[in-house]
Amino acid sequence: MAAQLHFDGSRRRWLLRAAATLGVSALPFAIGRALAAGERPPAPGLYRAEGDVRINGRAAKQGQLVRPGDAIETGAGSQAVFIVGRDAYLLRAGGRVETSGSELLVDTLRIVTGKLLSVLGPGAKRIETRTATIGIRGTGIYIEAEPERTYVCTCYGTAELQSSQRPEIRETVTTKHHEQPRYIYGGASMPVAQMMGKAPVINHTDAELILLESLVGRKPPFVDSGGPPY
Repeated sequence: MAAQLHFDGSRRRWLLRAAATLGVSALPFAIGRALAAGERPPAPGLYRAEGDVRINGRAAKQGQLVRPGDAIETGAGSQAVFIVGRDAYLLRAGGRVETSGSELLVDTLRIVTGKLLSVLGPGAKRIETRTATIGIRGTGIYIEAEPERTYVCTCYGTAELQSSQRPEIRETVTTKHHEQPRYIYGGASMPVAQMMGKAPVINHTDAELILLESLVGRKPPFVDSGGPPY
């Protein structure tokens, strides 16, 4: 019991610091308030819809369930935070994500366009873009999908990265704290040797990962490492 109390207290302090870092414009202050009170994680579904958020082409409502086969879209200046099973997602503005799976479990996400931050529980999953196929399990991962390039940061965990156009181009990445971001390129004119390469850490933060993990009752592994935050 004492160990559990220590875990909860430590997690809550990190989460509150993360909420303060983000501010109310990025994710709602209600998250920080709930964490301070020690409330249970929210139920699966659309946790937060800011601006124009649509599911299957229709305006989405907070609390609406997200099922395999659904397509989630965000308009300009909008974002969506949603929970499916033991996974939590932040879809930034101008994005479209198509899901598939069985019952209430999503096992494949196709990022048609946009930027998606995900924290994923146990179980194998696949993320697809125009230029990349990514196999993951129990991972924090950030992806930006463009027509001719995919950005992938395996924030922690293991990911199998593969070129969609040249399947022989692949790499297994295992990280603890954003160590190996990658660009995966497409296009007929791109030399094979340059279709997968190193990239910087961009456009996502540890605070966002901490908050997403909190929604499914977890904390990222880097919380206890003492390393510098992103």
